[in-house]
Amino acid sequence: MAGEIEQLAAFVAATRWEEIPPAVQHHAKLVVLDTVGVILAGSSRPEVAALRARLLGDSGGASALARGATVFAPGWVRTDPRSAALLNGIAGRAIELCEGLRLVSGQAALQILPGALAVGEHAGRSGRELLAAFVAGYDIAARLAHGFTPRPLAHQNGQVSLLAAAAAGARLRGLDAAGISGAMRCAAVLMLTPSYQNAVAGATALNVAGGMSGFAAALAPDLAAAGFTARPDAIEEALADLVGDGFTAARLLDGLGSVWHITRNYFRLYACCNPIHPALDCLSAALAELSPRPEQIEHIEVATYRFAAVMRNPEPPNYFASKYSLPHAAAVMAVRGGAGFRELDDSALADPAIAELRQRVQIAEDPAMTALAPRLRPARVTLRLRDGRATTKACESHRGDFQQPFDEAEIRAKFRELAAVALGPAGAAAVERAIDAAAEWPECGALASALRAAGRG
Repeated sequence: MAGEIEQLAAFVAATRWEEIPPAVQHHAKLVVLDTVGVILAGSSRPEVAALRARLLGDSGGASALARGATVFAPGWVRTDPRSAALLNGIAGRAIELCEGLRLVSGQAALQILPGALAVGEHAGRSGRELLAAFVAGYDIAARLAHGFTPRPLAHQNGQVSLLAAAAAGARLRGLDAAGISGAMRCAAVLMLTPSYQNAVAGATALNVAGGMSGFAAALAPDLAAAGFTARPDAIEEALADLVGDGFTAARLLDGLGSVWHITRNYFRLYACCNPIHPALDCLSAALAELSPRPEQIEHIEVATYRFAAVMRNPEPPNYFASKYSLPHAAAVMAVRGGAGFRELDDSALADPAIAELRQRVQIAEDPAMTALAPRLRPARVTLRLRDGRATTKACESHRGDFQQPFDEAEIRAKFRELAAVALGPAGAAAVERAIDAAAEWPECGALASALRAAGRG
């Protein structure tokens, strides 16, 4: 086993909230806020609600558990931490609004936080312990992702972030550095290879992979504590030869403890796949300049990098697939004035004005832009109107990442909109205040208490 993995495990075990710089602390709590909001809104999706009913069955017994973990959905059932983490992770993936790693692939917070919250609540850990484990786990996800070469069709849910979730869960379970390393190596056999093809096909099974990271965060520490063992090089072998096409530990420890990768993330305000966002930023600027009615638009011409250019299906089959269709997202923006949670909803698929305009969105890969990704994520959009007017807008990357961050007020407004789906406006505001005070929670169950109180209100 490479010594680097052991040092990462030791970092997770030793990191204390008080030692994390204040700016990083503030950003981390904003990531928690954003992720909880996405989970709450995603819990209302029909397939998520149906799975919750099947897994929890008669919730009376589950709610009576003296020590369990809360499912973040109205009813606020307490169940075992594995099930709670699984359901909360799947809910957060369902609406395509979670944050992610900016310079490598991965939606780290949504895969780490549900398990950390569930294990932390079950174990009675404090808010500071939760936050420290979450920030350290996020760092592990980013570092492993930088050394990892994924297979071309494999979506990053359930891969390196699953290992990081296991590390965070093990820290909250009370394991030492050796135990955290053991939990991560046990978790190597749980990693998944979900296909990106699920996205454009509208196959919501893809979202289960995100939830399984939370499940692993609760399961892997118990495996290690029970005496299960894994091969010393289980992580290296899995990432290099099994779920991945290569892995190097050469720079795994660069800046460890001084470079905090959670501050190098991106947030989303558009409710669709992140590679689409640069083109939507350009389109938004073009629409603002010309102010056309949808029927005045002749064509929307998009040039962008390869990963975004392949998302060109003008006839997405369902709500989930619509999140991966640039023609659909562009048409929604032109017709409804935005591409957020409310605009990119189920009704958008049946809207005849949107369906008609999707056919007039033309997408092409620009090889020069592809050469710049992922350091940059460029796009260029030309909006042509039937009266002959036209404008072209270009950008190097989308807003919302650490190089072009959203205002904090925008992220908080997003939380309030999403959390209100489950809690109403007053309840969302109360939970926002509770998360802002997370470092003062005597136990992680304080969040569940705030949710229950807000839900009753």
